Amino acid sequence: KKAFADYAQKVTLYPGVEEWFTRINEYGRQKELKVEHYIVSSGIREMIAGTAIAKEFTKIYASSFMYDQNGVAYWPALAVNYTTKTQFLFRINKGYLDEWDNTGINDYLEKSQRPIPFERMIYIGDGYSDVPCMRLVKEQGGTSIAVYKPRTPGKKEIAKQLMTEGRVDMFAPADYRAGNKLDVITRGLIDKIAAEYRILELEQTCGG
Repeated sequence: KKAFADYAQKVTLYPGVEEWFTRINEYGRQKELKVEHYIVSSGIREMIAGTAIAKEFTKIYASSFMYDQNGVAYWPALAVNYTTKTQFLFRINKGYLDEWDNTGINDYLEKSQRPIPFERMIYIGDGYSDVPCMRLVKEQGGTSIAVYKPRTPGKKEIAKQLMTEGRVDMFAPADYRAGNKLDVITRGLIDKIAAEYRILELEQTCGG
């Protein structure tokens, strides 16, 4: 377990990631919105939890192990892959964040009662294992963004193809620094979500 945490310290993050959360959260506050961040990854949770940005996430969904009294992994506790990732989006959508709660997640809940509607989700994915989630969010009215590592042969073309095939809404370089394309897109989407929420409030007053 300690080895995973130690290795996490060596992970190279995308440019601007460490400053991203504070800036985007503040922008959301300016629009009277609360922004929450989640990770849905097929990577190892203990490794993600050891990174500098782990504290920024409301919940980390990733593969994990069971450990003995010496902290040695001996059996998989949770396996997350491209086919199982989508269930965690429904947990976020319904507010049943505990990955072991298999009762509440299957209960019927009116869309209007769900704490995080799909329409207000922004899914940023950088790999093929993200495609089912990106497509689900897009089909449910949210926005999916495929990001790619700049200056890496073929990556931009793959992201562009995902948009052409209708599996994502947009694509951008995986550069999280202020003023770059991903930052501009995300702030624009926050503006859109805020405006749609205001319109919904007005519609409700008309109905009352």
